[in-house]
Amino acid sequence: MDRAQKAELVAELNRTFSEVGVVVVTRNLGLTVAQSMDLRNKMREAGASYRVAKNKLARIASEGTAYTSLNDLLVGPTGLASSVDAVAAAKVAVDFAKTNDKLEIVGGAMGAIVLDVDGVKALAALPSLDELRAKIVGLVQAPATKVVQIVQAPAGQLARVMGAYAAKDAA
Repeated sequence: MDRAQKAELVAELNRTFSEVGVVVVTRNLGLTVAQSMDLRNKMREAGASYRVAKNKLARIASEGTAYTSLNDLLVGPTGLASSVDAVAAAKVAVDFAKTNDKLEIVGGAMGAIVLDVDGVKALAALPSLDELRAKIVGLVQAPATKVVQIVQAPAGQLARVMGAYAAKDAA
């Protein structure tokens, strides 16, 4: 990797650190290419990204961002999972680490807040942004449905009473 490529990688990582809501640091202990591609595909599906970068370049890229606190975690063969949604990257990384012992969660950060392994796992247990939106829509929609049912109930009862009188008079 020449100097221009390194500068481009640092600039790209710096942009990533400036835009994301969470960064999860993982340790890769012999992931195969297929496993790595599987992890990247799962991250992409969840709206997150995963990349392996040299620790020194990642440290340089984190300067001037809220993620400078990650520098202590960047030791050994590491990978960076990141997403705008504060839960997506953590959820995919933790799920993948459960099924694959070659990926280890080291820690992470939400802006300036440093997360240890338990913090990342706790974050992964939270519902995602889309799940929260669906719950809110369900909560907003439920009372409206109940109001319509309550408003229609007296009219339905009145129609049944009138129908009963009409049937009684006809008989």
